[in-house]
Amino acid sequence: MKYFDVIGKSKIWLSISGVLLLASLISIITFGLNPGIDFTGGSLMDVTFTDSVQIDQVRTVFSNAGFTPTVQQTGDSSYLIRSESLSSDQHAQILESLETNLGLFEENRYETIGSVIGSELMQASVKAIIILLVLIVLYVAWAFRKVSDPIKSWKYGLLTIVAAVHDVLIPLGVFAILGHYYGYEMNTAFIAALLTIIGYSINDTIVIFDRTRENLVSNRYGSRSFKDTVNMSIVQSFSRSINTSLTTVLVLVAIFLFGGETTRPFVLALIVGIIAGTYSSIFVASPLLVIWEQWKRNREAE
Repeated sequence: MKYFDVIGKSKIWLSISGVLLLASLISIITFGLNPGIDFTGGSLMDVTFTDSVQIDQVRTVFSNAGFTPTVQQTGDSSYLIRSESLSSDQHAQILESLETNLGLFEENRYETIGSVIGSELMQASVKAIIILLVLIVLYVAWAFRKVSDPIKSWKYGLLTIVAAVHDVLIPLGVFAILGHYYGYEMNTAFIAALLTIIGYSINDTIVIFDRTRENLVSNRYGSRSFKDTVNMSIVQSFSRSINTSLTTVLVLVAIFLFGGETTRPFVLALIVGIIAGTYSSIFVASPLLVIWEQWKRNREAE
């Protein structure tokens, strides 16, 4: 790739990120996230009907029984139904009503999760993400300890986390909208997608930071500025980052288009997160590193 002044256009890149983050936060605040039964508790049924059945017909059976279900079509006549927790008698009543009103069907799966377990699972997921982020800051600070000038090593770790948070907030905003209009839920698979996005984002950011570290060491007694060193590192890593992300996203798009219905929310979260992660590693984390260094230098000059 020819020389491209990424750092010189930092205001443009950061403005784009700012708009995306603002839109995500507004959608999260406005619509909220739609937690699945993994976190709220409830019952889940996976059924396949012999005859053709419309999604509204399935909803009507549950509504007539006094429940408010979330129904997702997973095949021609297959449905994934989530509702409030059902007792054994209520479950039997629903099965009887489905057969009476909609014909023969097969129940492929049925499970009930208590609200206490769901709450504990949510707390455990949040703790896992927080612990992961703290450990990453510590590791990056240790790994970059030999290049603490002009930027302290822990700042590389902190900006790595800033990029990861950026990459998580954007799919959260997208799913807040999809949850409101299309019933997409935040479940354990979605949490797994977020953790995968964090890992992918951090790896992408560290690759560029590591190239920056190598160039700083080789330029220890040279005349190249920190800004030029970081920009050169971005240019050197650009093709690798784009090619890796592009091949990954193409595979995920194929899975999204031709895979099962139940995997689509998980895959969509990965697609959005990986695209955001590639953008942030190139156009957010490194420019922020330079801005931080310039702010530090200006403060010392006062």
